Amino acid sequence: MATGSGLDAQLMVGSETTWGTAVTPDHTYEFNDESFKFDPTFLEPTGLRAGTKYKRASRVSISRKSVSGDFTLEHATLGMGLLWKHALASAVTTPTALTAPAYEQVHTPGDFRGKGLTIQVGRPEPSTGTVRPFMFAGCKIGQWEFTVSDNAIPTLKLTVDGRSQDTTTALAAASYLSGAKVFSFANATLKLGGTATTTSGKTTVAGNTAAATVITEMSVQGSAPMAGERFGIGNSGLKAEQLENDTPTITGSLSAEFNKTELYDLFTNNTTTAMVLTLTGNAIGASGSNDTLEIILPAVKLKGAAPNVGGPDIVSMSTDFEVYSDETNPPIQVRIVSADATL
Repeated sequence: MATGSGLDAQLMVGSETTWGTAVTPDHTYEFNDESFKFDPTFLEPTGLRAGTKYKRASRVSISRKSVSGDFTLEHATLGMGLLWKHALASAVTTPTALTAPAYEQVHTPGDFRGKGLTIQVGRPEPSTGTVRPFMFAGCKIGQWEFTVSDNAIPTLKLTVDGRSQDTTTALAAASYLSGAKVFSFANATLKLGGTATTTSGKTTVAGNTAAATVITEMSVQGSAPMAGERFGIGNSGLKAEQLENDTPTITGSLSAEFNKTELYDLFTNNTTTAMVLTLTGNAIGASGSNDTLEIILPAVKLKGAAPNVGGPDIVSMSTDFEVYSDETNPPIQVRIVSADATL
């Protein structure tokens, strides 16, 4: 039964074969919120005309069309590979089979060219109860943020720049993955230090140790600046494909209790350290593997740490960090182990 509220909303995503050419979305995601919007650029001539002092509606036109927005979702144990592929521009096409029924995906930064998403949002109309379709094509993920906080479900926020909007294509039928669960803060471990090595395209870290500091939140953000205003003659107001045009960055933060040796000294000594954040969920059948999300950052530098006393309570410290290339391993690796046989 239709409610006419956000309870009936849906969000679906599909990987485009040709960037900018919409496809029927085939991945349905449970999501918390979205902010997609159509961004037209209006042209309003300013020529003077005797006897007329107000702008004339007949002279207003749209010269550029664009789409932007973001959406946030709780990180599930299934179906997330497609989003990480496009967030990092990874080359993964098919997960690697482990002992059945488990599969592994290893995502590292790659080439954004040619990669695009079609995203369709179903927005319920209160007056009619109808879920209205909004289709956005030519979408690229330029920014992402993964956050794991105490007593909360980890979230992934994706910020998108797109080419076009269509509200005439019928709403795709939502089909959610059976058996999908979500991770929680209780599933998380963070290890520091050690030595990173990459073999056969997969990075591992040896000799690291679990963080002893009480850390209540960790956030990792990625940004890939892109030229998103590639408008030209003959484009009918639509942009050409977004291309990377500046240095990508990966940054993050830790909210923790004050610990001089484990965190603060890394900051003051300009020490490079590896970080491995792992979320381990339920067993995947009889495979011997568990649902896993692992983020490896081989070369991290702490860029800010302030252990300030704010009163009688425990002294806390907010720590900012940045991820660098160690010139040997990928700057970030996102590894997923799940029952997903496909992206």
